[in-house]
Amino acid sequence: MLHLRYFIAVAEELNFSAAARRLHMATSPLSQRIRDLEKELDHRLFERDTHSVTLTPAGEALLPLARDVLEQINAIPWRLREATRPGRTSMLVGIPTGLHPRLRELFNTLAERVQDRCVLLRRPGTSKALITAVCENRLAFALARLPISDPPLDVLLVMSERLGAVVPADKFVGRDSVELQDLADLCFVVAANEIRSTYFDQLDREMFERGIRKRIKLTGTGYGGIAETVSSGIAFYFAVLDPDSPIHGYALENTKVLPITDFEPLLETALIWRRERASGGDLDELIEAAREVFADPIHV
Repeated sequence: MLHLRYFIAVAEELNFSAAARRLHMATSPLSQRIRDLEKELDHRLFERDTHSVTLTPAGEALLPLARDVLEQINAIPWRLREATRPGRTSMLVGIPTGLHPRLRELFNTLAERVQDRCVLLRRPGTSKALITAVCENRLAFALARLPISDPPLDVLLVMSERLGAVVPADKFVGRDSVELQDLADLCFVVAANEIRSTYFDQLDREMFERGIRKRIKLTGTGYGGIAETVSSGIAFYFAVLDPDSPIHGYALENTKVLPITDFEPLLETALIWRRERASGGDLDELIEAAREVFADPIHV
């Protein structure tokens, strides 16, 4: 099963480094596992060169089979719970870091609405970890940051939050906004992989394309470490503009968040769940209730 998971990750990313990051492992052992699978199946699954990775005909044939096998395996826990559940069950649900209070209120409303049928037990995590856990049926559903492109998942947009630039306050005294060119002399902070969402990977690439080339890559630290780096006067990052966002709890004395006049990044949050669990599965009633509670996406 693990080898099939590795194969699917590489087949979807078509990049061993990106697949390794997604799987939270190093590239070298991932490459070895793929070679082991190719040896066991007696078929080459990928064509690799220094510039690209592509599926061979055997790899293309294996991909839908591998997805089907893993979906069946992943379905075992919830199908067993469905077959043996008592009148009131417990559901594990995922919550990302920095959840906005208004979104938390809606989540509490959902929990109250379904409390006669199930108890929603919250599990915090990064968006990448939560998406994987939902795909593998370790979580019933989750709130996670977009973009999400995993085929088994359904996605319901629930919130859009406008982002601004977190900058050293002493370099922007008297300013109530910035342009991207104002940030060119600062380093863009690349957060540690364990807390960075896919959207911030996109922002990193877009900053590079727009001429902001300096980088500071952090490891082993969270949002507090990002704030310290910005406060030192050499870097900037992105954060939600809305002052009610809990991310402002990490602000330091020499940091401020300013809107960007020529760039409007949005952090979008969605409710995600496995499609088959809400189509005649154990989440039918729960997702129906969630669609009602989160019917109108919040924009701040």
